[in-house]
Amino acid sequence: MLWQSQVSRRSIMVTLSLCFIMLYLSFSFNSCLVSNLGKVLKRHPIHTFINYKVTKSPHLNLQNSRTIVRVVPLIGDINLIESDGAPKYRFLRQQGLKPSRKFPDVLIIGVKKGGTRALIEFSRLHPDIRAAGSEIHFFDRYYEKGFQWYRQQMPPTLEGQLTMEKTPSYFVTKGVPKRVQHMNPSMKLLVVVRDPVTRAISDYAQAASKRSMKKFEELAFINGSLSGTVDTAWGPVRLGVYVRPLQRWLKSFPLSQLLFISGERLIVDPAIEMARVQDFLGLKRVVTEKHFYFNSTKGFPCLFKSEGRSFPHCLGKTKGRSHPYINPTALERLREFYRPFNQRFYQITGINFGWP
Repeated sequence: MLWQSQVSRRSIMVTLSLCFIMLYLSFSFNSCLVSNLGKVLKRHPIHTFINYKVTKSPHLNLQNSRTIVRVVPLIGDINLIESDGAPKYRFLRQQGLKPSRKFPDVLIIGVKKGGTRALIEFSRLHPDIRAAGSEIHFFDRYYEKGFQWYRQQMPPTLEGQLTMEKTPSYFVTKGVPKRVQHMNPSMKLLVVVRDPVTRAISDYAQAASKRSMKKFEELAFINGSLSGTVDTAWGPVRLGVYVRPLQRWLKSFPLSQLLFISGERLIVDPAIEMARVQDFLGLKRVVTEKHFYFNSTKGFPCLFKSEGRSFPHCLGKTKGRSHPYINPTALERLREFYRPFNQRFYQITGINFGWP
């Protein structure tokens, strides 16, 4: 009996050992198969398999090394779908919907250092908005490349989605309004404006971070004297006279097609301004206060998640950049200079932005 008991235990141990060996071999084989399949797909893009057929069976035959697995894309244009990896867009692709590139429906035309980057990043949160990745500068620099080139710079979109592009210099470039009108007289135009004095200082701070420059006060006034005249030939000062380029745009577009967004309120309460943007574009209010949190160190709103990132993050180290000290007398002189232009801008837009 003792001998039989020992034999029985030995049989059980042998059986268990064989089971573990079989499991290990199965795991190793499958891991190797997946690894090799990944290497093959890297060497041969998906579209190289499209015209192949399974040689033996519609199922994968592990014993037949010549069997080719037919990989079928969900939509036809492989180059188009592989160029866009946004999570929300990958989900839409999985539904078998075919995207296409189209001209923009919405342009963020300005103003520089007003908050245009924040606006486009906040707009990307909406599933019905697709935005070009960078400033295209088509209407002010690359117009000779033609409309087909411009369309190729746009992201793939599905039916019902709006295409958006941002280039702040469009607002102040003289020939741009007529060019935009020629392409699309129904274009929706977004203009982010900010206290022109603060905007000029921000513009200067950005430039000074890249190269050595004179003090702000020396550049803002003729002969660098605070008792002198404001130098309207200096770009950062000239750009803050918003009413002049606005009048050019109104020769090509009705006021109803322009939405003016407060750069100050976009920072203090982005949800309010984004509600206005979504209403203006005829979209459901999807982007709300739940998408934002305030970074007290940067003094700037940040995102809990965005189109490309699923974790909390801010827009970048250049946003919320500290400004240099400016002589209070210079600030007051600049405010006096801008005040009549601001009042005219308020009258035309119907919005009092409350700048000092």
